[in-house]
Amino acid sequence: MKAASRQVVDELRSVADPSRRPGMARVGITIDRALGVSIPNCRRLARRHRGDHALALDLWTTKIHEARILASMVDDPSQVTVEQMEAWAADFDSWDLCDQVCGNLFTETPHSFDRARAWVRREEEFVKRAGFSIVAEHAARARDDHDDAFWLGWLPEIERGAVDERNYVKKAVNWALRQIGKRDLPLNTAAIDTGERLAASPSRSARWIARDALRELRSDGVQARMRARASR
Repeated sequence: MKAASRQVVDELRSVADPSRRPGMARVGITIDRALGVSIPNCRRLARRHRGDHALALDLWTTKIHEARILASMVDDPSQVTVEQMEAWAADFDSWDLCDQVCGNLFTETPHSFDRARAWVRREEEFVKRAGFSIVAEHAARARDDHDDAFWLGWLPEIERGAVDERNYVKKAVNWALRQIGKRDLPLNTAAIDTGERLAASPSRSARWIARDALRELRSDGVQARMRARASR
């Protein structure tokens, strides 16, 4: 570990609260290498190190849970390679690490959808989750200017992924479906159609995804927002 990353890890330790670790474990976070640092504390520390690619790479090598989350907050997306993304994804051992890295960093790289296309077909649980997490994160962002045809092209991948019974995969598939369906009225209609097909699936996972997604996509609040957007 280099001096800069050693200092950052020391700062993480100084704000750690080990009493948080049992609660982290209860929600499915792997705590073997966790210090018990909150995300707000990670973000406060990250502000002083934005864009430090070398620091991010070194923090990742520590294997400390929060140091890896912090690495995703300080890295420079323009310097992130496909090889780095593959190596980091292979190290994912917890849903929160997966989602933090995807939301903070991977979605900001020029390789995000290329990796998502590959990863949603992969077998490793958290790599597959990462693919759908990237889709969900992009779909949730109003500034993502891909047209509806682009998002419609992801619905077959969602249907394919929906039969994966693993908890952390099916939740990410559900997340992606809901976010696509909340972009505009035509995508909402298409996502509901997808959900209805999943509801008739023999797969328990697909039916759970359908029930949860349809509840939100058909809700009065979402429908009102979709109509308002359509009328602009």
